[in-house]
Amino acid sequence: MQCDDSIKTGFSPDSNTTVLLVRAFAKGEPLILTGEPTEATPIALNDLCMVKLNVGPGNPGAPGSPSTSAGIGIEIWLPSAANWNERIHVAGNGGWAGGAQGSTTELANSLMVVPAQIAGLEGAVSASNDTGHSFEVPGYENPAGGNGSFSFRPDGTLNTALWYDFSRRGIHEMAVKTKALTEYYYGRPAKYSYWDGFSTGGRQGMMEAQASPEDFDGILVGAPAINWSRFITSYVYPSLLIQQQLDGVAPTKAQLDLISNAAIAACGTVGGQDMGYIVDPFACTYNPETDRSILCGADGGNAPDAACVTRALANVVNKSWYGLTLEGTVPDPRLRNEFSAPLADNQRWFGHTRGTDLQFALAASPMQLGADMVAHAFGDPTLATPALVNETGDGDDGWKDMSIDRLNEAFDINLEKQDLYAGINTDNPDLRPFRNHGGKLLMYHGLADQLIPPQGSIHYYERVIAEMGGLDQVQDFYRLYLVPGMAHDFANGTSNPDATPPLPTRDQLYAALTAWVERGEAPGRLQTVALSDASRTGAICPYPARATYGGGSPTTADSYQCR
Repeated sequence: MQCDDSIKTGFSPDSNTTVLLVRAFAKGEPLILTGEPTEATPIALNDLCMVKLNVGPGNPGAPGSPSTSAGIGIEIWLPSAANWNERIHVAGNGGWAGGAQGSTTELANSLMVVPAQIAGLEGAVSASNDTGHSFEVPGYENPAGGNGSFSFRPDGTLNTALWYDFSRRGIHEMAVKTKALTEYYYGRPAKYSYWDGFSTGGRQGMMEAQASPEDFDGILVGAPAINWSRFITSYVYPSLLIQQQLDGVAPTKAQLDLISNAAIAACGTVGGQDMGYIVDPFACTYNPETDRSILCGADGGNAPDAACVTRALANVVNKSWYGLTLEGTVPDPRLRNEFSAPLADNQRWFGHTRGTDLQFALAASPMQLGADMVAHAFGDPTLATPALVNETGDGDDGWKDMSIDRLNEAFDINLEKQDLYAGINTDNPDLRPFRNHGGKLLMYHGLADQLIPPQGSIHYYERVIAEMGGLDQVQDFYRLYLVPGMAHDFANGTSNPDATPPLPTRDQLYAALTAWVERGEAPGRLQTVALSDASRTGAICPYPARATYGGGSPTTADSYQCR
């Protein structure tokens, strides 16, 4: 087909789908719909055809209300027929998702994976979607991670229509419509289809495997936001501890770095060499409450008063590392650290790993998503942060007055509401339909993830093993990689700015997935390279194997075997 308005009238897969815009971009042309390009405007890396779709019915309401939606916006990028590699390779979202996919005046951006680049560089058809709502809330500057205002009706109750689009329908509709448009445009279907998502995009990939197992041949998921209500409701816990134990005064960056860097010093040695990050958080039991080198003099320590940690703060950090408990308590880490599995009887969810940058976790105000979920539990938007806007009243930081018992109540209510949230936890361990379809799933998670504790991915993987007959059966189609030192992206996630952990690249992981799907080459030990120092190499292994030091240079991949 030609890349012109004939697609508007010719492509009609169902009555809910409307073609909003068709635009051809020549190689080297600025990727912009309106206005003048700037030096920062990306250019088309090859000849491309961009098609925007809307898939209704959306959610009716007053114009300008966050809960009003025309439907799911989908932005699809198609290479020229000569450049198409016969693949579909679509991208996931981040945070609360949303975006400009349904806009006819601007192009959308996606987390980690940019569809226009995929189509231009790789030659695959690519797409992203807004999961049924705009990223923007009129009159409000959106926080990082998007805005959850869409998920409330104007009366403050659950917007179940848009929750469904956000949780599962948006991504399934994107898969179906991208396949249909691909066949319409080229006159033949794609040979292979791949999902590629990180964070919320990782959760979306897992939802596809669980709820729509025939949509994709291969699914690549990073740091997936599965167990959604568990870990996101738990976001409020460290900030609540600050309110209750530190009089609402958040620790400084210097204090948090002092604690985390002390944990790295205690647990970051391999083969007699200080690695600058913790290679094996499973074994780290560092306790800041007993480390006199960082404690203030008034608490029995010997750290300089200008840079010291109170015992109260050390206790809050220990609790944050361990995760939310029923009583707001924490055991001695020598008996049980945050990597212990399964969860203890009183432990609701996991905390962040020792050595991870704690600025996001231990802030005076929690991440907006956490306060939003607390507000949803009780149907009271005022419990959220002021970032949330609603016709009944905006967020008013009401979470600050909650008790630990009340937070645990919110945790339980959000588990009970999974049907209303359209299964947002995305934690069904039965992946038999995806396996039987022939699908392959590659998951990876950084062990210094400052936003989503990696233990959640381990917890889910263990449940899949138990559900599906053992490790060998699961590894035939699903493998998990844990990456020491990696943040909630492909970067150093530790409190040590000089750390140079060897990391995989997204392209490396995607290549491993396509080789598995298309040639039957199951991924095994993967070599990693430090971003700022190519001489530092390492290895990652399919869980439960770990890259184990066996002698030689601790900064060379050959010194590690999968055991």
